[in-house]
Amino acid sequence: MNTPQSADVEPAASLASGAARLLGDKVYEDLMQLLGTPGFEPRARLPGEMALSQRLGVSRPVLRQALARLRDEGRVHVRKGSGTFVTDALPQAKPMSVNTLENIADIRAFLEFRLFVEGEAAAQAARMRTTDQMHHIRLCRERFDQALAEGSDAVAEDIAFHDAVAQACGNRFFGMTMTALAPQTRFSIGLSRSLAGRPQGERRDGVCREHAAVEQAIERQDAAAARQAMEAHLRGGIARLFGQ
Repeated sequence: MNTPQSADVEPAASLASGAARLLGDKVYEDLMQLLGTPGFEPRARLPGEMALSQRLGVSRPVLRQALARLRDEGRVHVRKGSGTFVTDALPQAKPMSVNTLENIADIRAFLEFRLFVEGEAAAQAARMRTTDQMHHIRLCRERFDQALAEGSDAVAEDIAFHDAVAQACGNRFFGMTMTALAPQTRFSIGLSRSLAGRPQGERRDGVCREHAAVEQAIERQDAAAARQAMEAHLRGGIARLFGQ
């Protein structure tokens, strides 16, 4: 196993940006927990920005960031002049505890588990995706690339890309599984980045190429290639962390 390298020291502006991104992620997760509860059922109108930001204890710009992510994922939608509404018949899944990942061995086992689930999800997405879902996959991949180029850890964008693939596979249980595993995924990516260092140079370009290969195979509707590309991407993650 290669000796992990320390992450580079970041300028103050990057740290502030990272803190804001983490707060936006937390608000997103708080909203995910509210969806499906009384007042946030399918087709319900969300409270106004002022009321919702006060309830969650965040600024309106941070709230808008989280709401934009929910809109991109199709979990809420805006009716002009009426407000923001929860999508009809929204599937819900209770996230499992992050504490289920306790050490490096757990992270490796989790990545190997994702090989089976996400490889098949990518294959199914290639068979079943719609034009709109393909657009969303591409958008998430571009946001990931942009976040890395701007010096972000891109954890939220990484998760969003994988979730977009799962949501496009035509089987809601894949999407529900990704939602349930989101805390573990976030924790494992964050810890992997802190141990191996933020993706830079050739390593960063490799991750971007792997995402692009998944996207292109899904766009071609080549199920075998999509499965292979996703599995290669996740195996690449294992290799970058463990040096194997």
